[in-house]
Amino acid sequence: MIQANHLCRKYGEQFAVEDLSFHVRKGEVMGLLGPNGAGKSTTMKMLTCFLPPSSGEAFVDGVSLQDSIKVRRKVGYLPENAPSYSDLDVCSHLKFIGSMHGLMDAALADRIREMGALCGLEHVMYRRIDELSKGFRQRVGLAASMLHDPACLIFDEPTTGLDPNQIVEIRKLIRRLGEKRTVLLSSHVLPEVEAVCDRMMIIDKGQLQVMGTARELSRQARGEALLYVTFKASSEVVFDLLRESVEEVGVELRDIDAPHSYAIHHPDPDYPLAEALFHAAVSCGAVILEMHSEQATLEDVFRKLTGGGA
Repeated sequence: MIQANHLCRKYGEQFAVEDLSFHVRKGEVMGLLGPNGAGKSTTMKMLTCFLPPSSGEAFVDGVSLQDSIKVRRKVGYLPENAPSYSDLDVCSHLKFIGSMHGLMDAALADRIREMGALCGLEHVMYRRIDELSKGFRQRVGLAASMLHDPACLIFDEPTTGLDPNQIVEIRKLIRRLGEKRTVLLSSHVLPEVEAVCDRMMIIDKGQLQVMGTARELSRQARGEALLYVTFKASSEVVFDLLRESVEEVGVELRDIDAPHSYAIHHPDPDYPLAEALFHAAVSCGAVILEMHSEQATLEDVFRKLTGGGA
């Protein structure tokens, strides 16, 4: 649905986005992560034809950014601070936005009714926008972005400034939208991305660092298979058997005050270390009290790839 090839955007001699290539599949919710100033908003402004790329190209549903009118028809865009005519009521605002997209009369009324129901706006349709809470104004922005029934939705920090209850509601709405549409969602709120996105990419200083599912990103950040285990009694025989069957395995005592608790690691993050350890323990009758693998969190990945971790 979205294909970006070597996108660049310069301000003077400074790159805001540099050689950025990625794709978002049809019917997928993709998270765009990065620290402040990473180039997230600039990337979205290029994809929505608000800013032309300095070089490179991108396509939305097969249409080049050079054909900006056709691209805008295919994209629904919610910027970080969604603009609205605050002196209008919700219905009048949506009527105006819909008419700008060429929707008229019965077709426009049907779309407003449909989007109002989808975004939970039915009981505020005739209230002025400046009387609404930030959460409802965000819903108005979401409804406006979808009036023309776009195939692709691009949301820039859609939950900024919302309270926890409103954040949960917007997340649920985005998740529902992703069932039928392609969604590109920008955020630096990591739990939000994990909650709603199928895949995610992390950019820093305008460059792509990594892209994949949360599990794939965790595996890349971890760099090795790591297992924590606690035995009931001495376990040296278990480790002797493990070293005989598994090359490059490492064993370290976790805590001198917990003499039967160990960290076991292997350079291959996908190695079935737990299975190998279990078989070794069964072979010599050792009793395992606790065993769990260590997973790198999305925060660990983010910090490692954007200079926030050691």
